[in-house]
Amino acid sequence: MNELNEKIELLKEIAQRFNTTGITWALGASMLLYFKGITSTFHDIDLMIADENVEAVREILSEMGELQPPNPNPQYKTKAFMEFVINSIDVDVMAGFSIVKDGKTYDCSLDKAQIVEWLIWGNTEIPLQSPLLWCKYYKLMGRKEKVDMIESALLND
Repeated sequence: MNELNEKIELLKEIAQRFNTTGITWALGASMLLYFKGITSTFHDIDLMIADENVEAVREILSEMGELQPPNPNPQYKTKAFMEFVINSIDVDVMAGFSIVKDGKTYDCSLDKAQIVEWLIWGNTEIPLQSPLLWCKYYKLMGRKEKVDMIESALLND
């Protein structure tokens, strides 16, 4: 199995565990853009979760892999940021995602209303956030290449 398929299979396994546990979550960042046909590559799995699910998610993913030591970044004031390595794949989990830009903190926490569609694999459902929402986040992060990629893809539809 190639690296791409390994990441997709891991996402499906995580989705099954989260969904059966009732966790509020959504796929975001580059893997979201990959599934929407906006990029052909992604490096890790970025999962947005509801604040109240932090401990349950930590427990589930700790059973699957290893929680990495904290590595804080001053650009973010995320309430809970956890990095896991599962089967040599990086899985980043964010609850209360916040971006700091020009001294102002922007709350980018997951809201159930931000889940705009579901990707279905057999009986596995993957909740997706909007690429437009991620375009806004990437603008706040100063990630011009991602913004240009999303805007180009969405304007050409």
